[in-house]
Amino acid sequence: MTPDIRRPGAVNAAWLTAVLQNGGVDAQVSGFTAANVGTGQIGDSVRFKLDYARAAPDAPTSLVGKFPAANDESRNTGVMLGNYLREVKFYQHLAGNALIQTPRVFFTEVAEASGEFVLIMEDLAPAQQGDQLKGVTLDQARLVMVQAARLHASFWADDGLDELAWVSGSKAAPASPVTGDMVGGLWQGFRARYGDRVTPDAIRVGEAISTRWTAYGALYAGPRCLTHNDFRPDNMMFGTSEGGHPCTVLDWQSFAYGPGSMDVAYFLAGALKPDERRAAEPELLRLYHRTLTGLGVTGYGLDDLRHHYRHGAFTLFLTAFFAAMVVEQTARGDEMFLQMIGGATTHIQDHQALDLLG
Repeated sequence: MTPDIRRPGAVNAAWLTAVLQNGGVDAQVSGFTAANVGTGQIGDSVRFKLDYARAAPDAPTSLVGKFPAANDESRNTGVMLGNYLREVKFYQHLAGNALIQTPRVFFTEVAEASGEFVLIMEDLAPAQQGDQLKGVTLDQARLVMVQAARLHASFWADDGLDELAWVSGSKAAPASPVTGDMVGGLWQGFRARYGDRVTPDAIRVGEAISTRWTAYGALYAGPRCLTHNDFRPDNMMFGTSEGGHPCTVLDWQSFAYGPGSMDVAYFLAGALKPDERRAAEPELLRLYHRTLTGLGVTGYGLDDLRHHYRHGAFTLFLTAFFAAMVVEQTARGDEMFLQMIGGATTHIQDHQALDLLG
């Protein structure tokens, strides 16, 4: 049996057997249990705990599957923005050359016309998912800076990415459905929904970005690389005392050919409390840059990084209010998006980045 694309309710033992065999594992699944895991906004994840009729020593005790969101609004957003297609293509074509730690994938496929997809990967437990609301420790932030540099160095100034239509920001990619009018409308909707929970400082940032969309788009002029574009703790797994990879990066739905500094600012502005970020920024930027150059990147100085990092948190701010208005609304989502807005606002103020918009 060749595995096909199916939703969680259609998964059975024979299909899971085919998935494992597709991934090079000689085993026969006799039964399983399934339970939802994770905090994804656009895709739904399910853990399958496996029972075997027979199994090779390397057969996993569980797998994690990712599927289109059950919620219509979230699923339609994933299809419209190409998120599902992009993630499958990453694992099929780019993950093998990326130096960043990603999960082992046993099977993934996408129907490009409909956006239906399936992604079955290793269960990373006992590693634990990061939490945007709780943030990370400084040691975890150091791990992430190294992983970011490894990703960016893998495809630094790789203009071959410009030929791939499913890479956001590439020359071959179709025109983005995101327009200035759309951004402005979503920002005003965000303000109306959250009212006085949006601070005056955040309002100043949101009004500036949404009314100076062209200026924002012209901010970055520098080398490009493969970027994650939603580089935050919820999309990472961290090892624990029980085991697991030290840091694994998930959710490759938004990657692009763009500025690596954006991933760095996106993460630090949202994952560390402002005082912690201010104190740790110099060290963490040096660590990222040192790792980048150690992997062969040349012609990009620490001052270049600092300059580009200055406005990198605009993307965190944009992602927060944009996503809040196009995916299913949840209580945790509300708290998370407001937290992201707050962290990005403080970062933008600290680095006087609004001045760059004119």
